Amino acid sequence: MKKLKFVLRFSIFLCLSGFVVLTGIYIFAFFSPKLELKDMGKVFIYDNEDNLIYQGSGSSEWISLDDISDDFKNAIISVEDKNFYRHKGFDYLRIAKALYQNMTDHTRYGASTISQQYVKNMFLTFDQTWERKIKEAFLTVELEVHYSKNAILEGYLNTINFGEGNYGIEDASKYYFNKSSKDLTLEEAIMLAGIPKNPSNYNPVSDYEACIERAKIVAETMVNNGYITEEVYDGLFQNEIPIYGKRTQNNSQMILYYQDAVLDELSHIKEVPKDLISSGGLKIYTTFDSQAQANMEESILNYIGNQEELQVASVMVDPSTGGVIALTGGLNYAKSQFNRATMSKRQVGSTMKPFLYYAALENGLTSSSLFKSEKTTFHFANQAVYSPSNYNQIYANKEITMAAAIAFSDNIYAVKTHLFLGTDVLVDTAHLTGIEEDLVGNPSLALGTSELNMLDFAHGYTTLASGGDEKEIYFIEKVEDMEGHVLYEHKQKHNYVLNSNDVFILNEMMTNTTNSAFSDYTTPTALSIASKMSRKYALKTGTTDTDSWSVGYNPNVLMLVWIGNDDAKDIDGSASYYSKNIWLDTMEKYLQDVEPVWYEKPQNVVGLIRDGITGVQNTASKNNTMFYYVRGSEVQVYSKDEKND
Repeated sequence: MKKLKFVLRFSIFLCLSGFVVLTGIYIFAFFSPKLELKDMGKVFIYDNEDNLIYQGSGSSEWISLDDISDDFKNAIISVEDKNFYRHKGFDYLRIAKALYQNMTDHTRYGASTISQQYVKNMFLTFDQTWERKIKEAFLTVELEVHYSKNAILEGYLNTINFGEGNYGIEDASKYYFNKSSKDLTLEEAIMLAGIPKNPSNYNPVSDYEACIERAKIVAETMVNNGYITEEVYDGLFQNEIPIYGKRTQNNSQMILYYQDAVLDELSHIKEVPKDLISSGGLKIYTTFDSQAQANMEESILNYIGNQEELQVASVMVDPSTGGVIALTGGLNYAKSQFNRATMSKRQVGSTMKPFLYYAALENGLTSSSLFKSEKTTFHFANQAVYSPSNYNQIYANKEITMAAAIAFSDNIYAVKTHLFLGTDVLVDTAHLTGIEEDLVGNPSLALGTSELNMLDFAHGYTTLASGGDEKEIYFIEKVEDMEGHVLYEHKQKHNYVLNSNDVFILNEMMTNTTNSAFSDYTTPTALSIASKMSRKYALKTGTTDTDSWSVGYNPNVLMLVWIGNDDAKDIDGSASYYSKNIWLDTMEKYLQDVEPVWYEKPQNVVGLIRDGITGVQNTASKNNTMFYYVRGSEVQVYSKDEKND
């Protein structure tokens, strides 16, 4: 009996204490500064010429609640928070029910009210820390004590994510149906109300069928809550609903991949508050070049826009700064929001070789150093063997120069060089240039069998393209609050990690992939696009069974292109054709009004005309081309017979 009385008294004490605490919180919130709803959570992204390219978590046109379709308001309340007009920010019965269901069912249930969701949208990240949850709860109380339910609903509907880069009901209505939100039909209103549950998958542009299935669930809640009748429900979605899916500006299929990358970088900048309420919104100034993006997208769509399986990722970087000027993580953001440029890792194939050959130059080899290209099996300790092969089993069956090995992408030469140097040398060189991937120094690393992320790979290549100056790859130049106060500004740093003489020689050798002087037992890997070039480029291609890469640059711009299948199916020769031509067409369009430039030859580098295949000085050779050397290393190369003489 005493235990029962104790439990009863303790329960009463807890209830009274909870009531006092809640009352105190509401009173404190009432006397706290009032939040300005129209300024909350706005994010503006600008390009490198300060043109607005994106506006999120805040609609471009704040619409009054009276100008929003009643059908839509009923639908969103019915499916998201049926007790919205009855609770004070938290639906305690719904919370209790969700807790019970979560304990008895493997499915995760939520109980967030519209007020809570509105506050949650004001944060840049969705980390589930107690500090954040407490702050969200307090801000929810602030909303409820300072604003009417209609004002909260209006703010929520003007900031919610509707997918495809649309924030706010008016933007979504115009994008999906080409009409104002007040003119939505019942079916259109129900479809839009279903999107916020999963904006990427439930919007009708990304997946029409999934959108309709979700809309039917929304309609069921409307029946259950008395907003529509069973008869009306039975007549819904009998015919396909026309989808507009366009916007008047920046109607790009790929630009949203860049914007996602910007927001991801923003979330990692410690100077920027993690909730937008603290700053009242943000202005983000980026390195984005709209012309570069347009050129890239046009070239991609020209070559692989009609392919059903192939995917693409591409990035363009300013080598002088490390700023990303254009990026796509896929063919169509509406169909797939997976950003292959920032999220995936793929084998890079022979595009790894420039890092190997830089290491070779730095360790005493020259552009005319010779290894024999022939079918080879390498034997190691513990009876391990490795038998790489050249593309299409084509071998010189003679000694060739390093310059020729790059031009032909000779695998045997690469592995011999790799083993001659020691496998850790390539690992160290890649890391020195800024590549962060944990590489394994095995014999096949020289052939790009390791998987790398494109931005990580671009970091290393930017070091080559900048003449040896390792630079951070970045998107954001500056972040300001809505009052114009600078919260963050990117600081340029110079970190010369490579020898400028060797980088220059490497960059010159990489022009040989399009140099007809190397046509011999085979042809340079990118000779097919040489006739379209208006200027000099360092270029390396790479092909595996599943991946095709083209990576090239000059002092103005670096561009990487990857083509393959998401499921890692084998690709055919068309992928290599696409990647090379996408790369060149984009570069040529972007630089068409720019004076051709190339790297200045260091004073300690000399150039000599030699046979591209043998490295021998032979005025009669059809393969003569310019070789570059660090002064003093320009030794004569002899044949074996001449050496014996």
